[in-house]
Amino acid sequence: MPRRPGRGHRYGRWRGGPDPLAPPYDLGSAVDEIGDSVLGGSGVREALRELLRRGMDGRRGLDELRRSVRDRLRQARSAGRMDGTLQEVRELLDRALDAERRELFPDPDDGARLAEAELDALPEDTAGAVRALKDYPFRSGEARQAYEQIQDLLRREVLDSSFANMKQALENATEQDVQAVRDMVADLSRLVDAHNRGEDTDEQFREFMEQHGQFFPDDPQSVDELIDSLARRAAAQERMMAGLSPEQRAELADLMAQTMSDMGLASEMAHLQDALRQARPDLPWGQRGQVPDGEQALGLGDATSAVAELADLEALSNQLSQGYAGASLADVDEELLEQALGREAVDDLAALRQMERELERQGHLVRRDGKLELSPKAVRRLGATALRRVFAKLDATGRGEHDIADAGAAGELTGGSREWRFGDEQPLDVVRTVRNAVLRTAGEPRGERRVRIAVEDFEVVETERRTGAAVALLVDLSYSMALRGTWGAAKSTAMALHSLVTTRFPQDAIQIIGFSSTAQVLRPETLAELSVDTLQGTNLQHGLMLARRFLAQHRDAEPVVLVVTDGEPTAHLEEDGTPYFCWPPMPETIAKTVAEVERVARSGATLNVFALDPEPGLVHFVHDITARAGGRVFTPDSDRLGEYVVADYLRTRRGRRAR
Repeated sequence: MPRRPGRGHRYGRWRGGPDPLAPPYDLGSAVDEIGDSVLGGSGVREALRELLRRGMDGRRGLDELRRSVRDRLRQARSAGRMDGTLQEVRELLDRALDAERRELFPDPDDGARLAEAELDALPEDTAGAVRALKDYPFRSGEARQAYEQIQDLLRREVLDSSFANMKQALENATEQDVQAVRDMVADLSRLVDAHNRGEDTDEQFREFMEQHGQFFPDDPQSVDELIDSLARRAAAQERMMAGLSPEQRAELADLMAQTMSDMGLASEMAHLQDALRQARPDLPWGQRGQVPDGEQALGLGDATSAVAELADLEALSNQLSQGYAGASLADVDEELLEQALGREAVDDLAALRQMERELERQGHLVRRDGKLELSPKAVRRLGATALRRVFAKLDATGRGEHDIADAGAAGELTGGSREWRFGDEQPLDVVRTVRNAVLRTAGEPRGERRVRIAVEDFEVVETERRTGAAVALLVDLSYSMALRGTWGAAKSTAMALHSLVTTRFPQDAIQIIGFSSTAQVLRPETLAELSVDTLQGTNLQHGLMLARRFLAQHRDAEPVVLVVTDGEPTAHLEEDGTPYFCWPPMPETIAKTVAEVERVARSGATLNVFALDPEPGLVHFVHDITARAGGRVFTPDSDRLGEYVVADYLRTRRGRRAR
């Protein structure tokens, strides 16, 4: 916003980077989808990778982009056969020999017979025959012309396989044109050698392009870009040769060597090939890969271009798969992607990169010790989303009366008020606050009198102290939960209940305890990414011990214990604290668990169990322990577990207020 003398300010479009007034990038759907995958048992990195594969908000994901690349790969494979140059050389050779024999046949001279014998003794392979005819004195003008076409064809095709578009540049080339190629190759070798030695080659590159730029119509802008293009083509040439049959490869290699030798380029091109390999050792040098196998015969240059395209498409497909160690969206080559699928595909990739970047920048994902984790911010959203879905099911089933509008730290109003103190969460008494401000400013002169509310004017309404609840949620982590497909529902339920208690009933306390062979207290961040325990055992005894310790820390709160499990106890703690597992359950395991249930009951806690498996042994056991603790048994389907647990918690709270 520049200042213009005498004319005020002038406003225009922001040109200093991203718009500072643009709304924040919306990641709500992305975080929810990652959360769903995490609650279903995936790790955060796997959940993010799955989201990037699917795509969202109308943008293609990596899987769809890769399918399009694979379709393009199948099309490229039908481009043609790679033996076109060899086939064309054979046809020209046959034409030259036929024309020469027609010329020799009517001649009765002994020299003609000797020439025929020389032609009959030519090697059977094409390369050998072409080499043997190099110094042959053709009598037929048509034969001489056909042989010269072979030489011209080989010069153009061999160079075109190393330098794209060289075939057109060298059509009907003169000796001066060939010398220009020799000079270019020599200067190029020196440039690549200097680059490999780590020298500053900017000036050398500019001079090279000024002198030889006509051989590089793609107009590389740097030495790295030039070397990358040449190295890719050289690697594709090797790959093309590897895809030929042994006989074809031997003949074509011989023809190429003859041509390079005739042009005086053999040693220089061999040196350049080695230098390019040294500059880009990461390319697939000499490796067999997909090669064209269509009907149309391709020349050597076109076959190299087709193989290079196939190699690029294969590399792009691998990059989009992200299936290798250390894979990153930064690995995907935008230039290759645009060449294969167009600009829209690059925009789709950019959208995926932005989403991945924004997830970290906005604090939804964090990296600790190189590991990607959900942040507390994302976990809170995850719990809130799980809770909304639970409430939606409650609405749909008509169970209702769950949205407590006045849930908070305050109890019923007493009708009194008191001075506000820092940290108070009670509602403001607006009338008394304004009255205090009016009384404080009443002594000011009439002309200056204005009501200004100061900190000391605020008063809050007094409320009755409400007794909260201490809720211990015990979640089975045994491997059977994953086998039965109930683990995701259990995690989602725990997250929903934690969100409900911490956001709508902050006067309540909640602790989530996971139990398998042993038990452990789980933070919400830990629970979100937790997987079931592959160790055997359902140690409910240890879980109840931890629950009792938690309840003992909240003696003024009403104790509630909720247990989510799919099997009867199969593990307990020995006297020395080590876990012991046995299936079927030992009487000692049952006895120790029941003893712990009775201790929980003596503490006054309500014990409700949500049994996820109708197995008779489990049903009998949970009915027995809930009868001892005065609780209830629920047997919900896994997709309704959250609904049952949250509704039971809310029902318990309504029961307390009613008493």
